[in-house]
Amino acid sequence: MIVFDLCCAVGDHRFEAWFQSSESFADQQVRGLIACPVCGDSDVAKAVMAPRVGAKSNQAAMPATPAAPESAGEVTPELVRKVMAGIAAKQAEMLPQSRWVGRDFADAARAMHEGRAAEDLIHGQTSPEEAQALRDEGIAAMPLLVPFVPPEATN
Repeated sequence: MIVFDLCCAVGDHRFEAWFQSSESFADQQVRGLIACPVCGDSDVAKAVMAPRVGAKSNQAAMPATPAAPESAGEVTPELVRKVMAGIAAKQAEMLPQSRWVGRDFADAARAMHEGRAAEDLIHGQTSPEEAQALRDEGIAAMPLLVPFVPPEATN
């Protein structure tokens, strides 16, 4: 596995993503499968990042340095778990307040945007290409950050 710092073109949002390999990243990027978790932009590129180099196995471990407080910007596994749990909780709270439109998501979003349907909170499914077309038309849409099982797929 490899981790890349990524950046979207629209909002210059930075985020991190894991991939099987560099080739896997390139394949997903070309197919438009990677999207910014903040704005949904699929025009994503690798951001400049410092390499993560592990210590040689024949060297003694470096003495531990005092950890910086979270307010200083250190990202710890515990902080990541807390943030992801918060995102999952907020998504779980909001989904019942929105209407499932299934594969008609793009059409429903366009109808609301064009005034042909009442504005409503909706969630559904669409292809990466259709999601990009919505963004190109100025229609706000973003992927759910936590995996979601469509109602017809649940037992």
